[in-house]
Amino acid sequence: MKNAVLLGRLGAAHGVRGEIRLQSFTADPSAIAAYGPLLDARGARRFVIASLRSIGKDMFVARLEGVADREAATALTGVELYLPRASLPAPEEDEFYLADLEGLRAETGAGETLGVVIAVRNFGAGDLLEVRPPAGGETMLFPFTKAVVPIVDVAGGRVVVEPPLEIEGE
Repeated sequence: MKNAVLLGRLGAAHGVRGEIRLQSFTADPSAIAAYGPLLDARGARRFVIASLRSIGKDMFVARLEGVADREAATALTGVELYLPRASLPAPEEDEFYLADLEGLRAETGAGETLGVVIAVRNFGAGDLLEVRPPAGGETMLFPFTKAVVPIVDVAGGRVVVEPPLEIEGE
C-alpha cells in the first residue's frame, strides 16, 4: 500500500478462541490499538483491535473483530498492519517517521553520493538504513545511529551518512 506506515505485525495464534500475537512498532507499543482500523499491505483488508494485553515490551495478545477461532487467527500469521500516512499526526520538529526515509538521497558529509535509502531494516540489534548505490549492485547497510547518520533532512530529500571505518576500509 503506497503512502502507508507499518505499525505492527501479527504472529501466531494464541489459544483456541481467536486471539493472536501482535508485535507493535509504535513509539508507545500499546497505542497501536488507538489508531483505529489498520490495513493489510495491499489495503484490501481492515483490522480492528478489540482488546490487547501485554506479554512483553512490544508484544501483545490481541483480539481482532471478526476473528473468532484459532483457524481464523492462524490464517493471519505474518500479516503486517499499516495505517495511511495521512492518518498520522505531523511529526514534531527534528522528528520523522521511518517510512519518510525511503527514497531519500544518502550522501557523505563531503557531498559524495552513496545512493538512495530503500528501506529501514531491523534484524534485532537496532535499525539499519539500506542504501542502493547509484550504479546498482549490492545494497549497503548502515547503523541508523546519530554517529553514523548525523543529519536527516526529510524536507531536503537527503540523509548524511558517515560510514564507520570498518565499512570504509572494505
